[in-house]
Amino acid sequence: MIIFNLSSYNSGPFLLVGIPGLEQFHVWIGIPFCAIYIVALVGNCILLYLIAVECSLHEPMFFFLSMLAMTDLILSTAGVPKTLSIFWLEHREITFAGCLTQMFFHHSTFVLDSAILMSMAFDRYVAICSPLRYTTILTPKTVIKIIVAISFRSFCIILPVVFLLTRLPFCRTHIIPHTYCEHIGVARLACADISINIWYGFCVPIMTVISDVILIAISYIFILCAVFRLPSREARQKALGTCGSHVCVILMFYIPAFFSILAHRFGHNVSRSFHIMFANLYVVIPPALNPIVYGVKTKQIRDKFILLFSLKNPG
Repeated sequence: MIIFNLSSYNSGPFLLVGIPGLEQFHVWIGIPFCAIYIVALVGNCILLYLIAVECSLHEPMFFFLSMLAMTDLILSTAGVPKTLSIFWLEHREITFAGCLTQMFFHHSTFVLDSAILMSMAFDRYVAICSPLRYTTILTPKTVIKIIVAISFRSFCIILPVVFLLTRLPFCRTHIIPHTYCEHIGVARLACADISINIWYGFCVPIMTVISDVILIAISYIFILCAVFRLPSREARQKALGTCGSHVCVILMFYIPAFFSILAHRFGHNVSRSFHIMFANLYVVIPPALNPIVYGVKTKQIRDKFILLFSLKNPG
């Protein structure tokens, strides 16, 4: 109810500018954005379909992967369709409730993605360091508990942001120089003190994500120690191969994410156009590349993908 119980200060619609300084190129910029978004939709839907119908993929790693695919779909769908409507239809208006909803899904899926990658690192740690106990440690019940816990954590971390924004009066401009609503960008439009928004919006999600990164790093230190203790070179290569796709996805997620966050907070010399363009690429490119990386790097998925399309095209 808090989203709809708004004061007269913020009852009017907001206007999303798009990418400031590049308005004349919006139509052309929208073409690759749309193409990448379609790749993300198709790739993640195929990944979810394969995991759902193939019994051999009903393992903890693939359950976490299916959750990553679903959050990637939510992350890209929360922003890209509205961005394309700005680029192609000049439909810039968004209600305050719609802005809060878009912001909530954007930020919560970011925190959830980070937690899923941490869970996948734990899965690989157990699979490589304690292979004989893998099925007893990561039982279906345990996997469900992990999924519920990390989803609840993401919800609890981002929900206060909604309350922090609804308390602010927006009595100056309602023009947002961005393609989607994000917490600090909206808060800076308020005609009130936003110190709490800045510190909560920066410190709490960042500290949460940093703790995830630390746990992922610890997991991979133990994994590498276990791998290099394996007797044969072939066994070491196989073990490293199972982690290769996960490492690629981790790098694709965290490097642009941290750059975007730090540039927004400290990068006063970074041009606004570059920052907003980069922020948009971060929303659409990892969701498009994740299923491709897992499809190429993971033998079980690659084999099922080839089988799926060879059955559809027997000739």
